[in-house]
Amino acid sequence: MTFDAVNLLMQNDNPFRALLIRSLAALVACVVAVVFSYYFVDRSVAFFVHEHRIASFEEFRWLTEPPPMVQGWSPLVLVLLAIRRAFAPWRVWQHTLFIACVSLIVADQFRESLGDICGRYWPETWHNNNPSLISTGAYGFHPFEFGDDTGSFPSRHSARIMGFASVFWLAMPRGRWLYVIIALPMLLALIAMNYHFVGDVIAGSVLGAIAGTWATQLSLVGVAADAKGSQNLLGTTVP
Repeated sequence: MTFDAVNLLMQNDNPFRALLIRSLAALVACVVAVVFSYYFVDRSVAFFVHEHRIASFEEFRWLTEPPPMVQGWSPLVLVLLAIRRAFAPWRVWQHTLFIACVSLIVADQFRESLGDICGRYWPETWHNNNPSLISTGAYGFHPFEFGDDTGSFPSRHSARIMGFASVFWLAMPRGRWLYVIIALPMLLALIAMNYHFVGDVIAGSVLGAIAGTWATQLSLVGVAADAKGSQNLLGTTVP
């Protein structure tokens, strides 16, 4: 069984080189989008959300709760799937779920490292009187200022969401409409709650998507051993 990667990688002798090129291109586009958002979008959206009390809608808060819950249960899921694999081959959804959980954890750790490097204040004050745009007028990046006060960028929730969803997007494309319906409201809820700036969500989403794409390719999701040999998610033969 193979999977449709919708021409994710350019066809050449080294798909990882093509994946690296596309990852770098995505990062460049992300930087451009984040810079534009920083100067022209982030502050106006944060003030709009605050002034119209959009965060008072409990439904938006509920939408932000699944990502950390999924990450919290991911280690147990990985253990159970590993035990299952010891006795029989995985089904497609089981293999995909295993890689999605790994991707989520890796994406979150990348976000942790970038959060310390970038050091951005939050839109709102949430704990211990942390500096924020709304409460204290604090706005901007303060590289290498470690701590929760400067952990807004990139969005951890966004990295988790896209790190998980992108694996399913690539490995099980028939359900893409469902992944959008699930992931997009959760991403928008982060902005609606003023948990993150628009640029934070963009950066976290790109980070998670890149992690998921690499995890999917490296894991050879959907490998099928048949007369033609094993195939990776791109449908190219693996020696």
